[in-house]
Amino acid sequence: MTQHLTKYTSNIFEILRRGQFICSNSPDESIMTLYKVLEDQDTFDDLYEYFFHINYIIEQGNEYFYFSRPREKTIDLERKIEKAFGWIDIIDFFKTFDSSFDVGFRFSPSEIDSQLKNNADLKSKLESFKKIGTDKKNYIDRIKKLIEKLEKDNYIALESEVSETYKVLTSFNYLTDLINTINIPDNVANEIPE
Repeated sequence: MTQHLTKYTSNIFEILRRGQFICSNSPDESIMTLYKVLEDQDTFDDLYEYFFHINYIIEQGNEYFYFSRPREKTIDLERKIEKAFGWIDIIDFFKTFDSSFDVGFRFSPSEIDSQLKNNADLKSKLESFKKIGTDKKNYIDRIKKLIEKLEKDNYIALESEVSETYKVLTSFNYLTDLINTINIPDNVANEIPE
């Protein structure tokens, strides 16, 4: 095992076991250091073996790292599918705000709030979140609640407290990859559920 492995293993484990990501474009210097450590193929291979023995699989996505678990139970899979549907709605909201919302994109809650006045579709999508637990009274609080969900799961990070600017992290690719893998056959796509 390499020197980096022993020095950073516990930090990497603590971040990834919480379902967080280690991203190449994180504004946090300690995360950037961990990303550079994981980028080294020998260190990654050592960590893969190490974590595999404790039932974690370290995975590499498009400029991010995360943990997965082997042989998940059906209940866990159902919970993940339900969570994925929630993410689809959230991504749809932010893509409606700006179609270029993707890795590296910067935004603030006030920018989204100001667009609500002129974008009925965006306003309607924000209203729909009332039904799923984002029951805040005013728009800015609802927007911040959605941003909080993205930030909590490490898909965005606060880049500037002063301007309240957020940056979309490379881990956002995980969500877009997940959505892109959903395949609805053409013969099912036009069916009306009974």
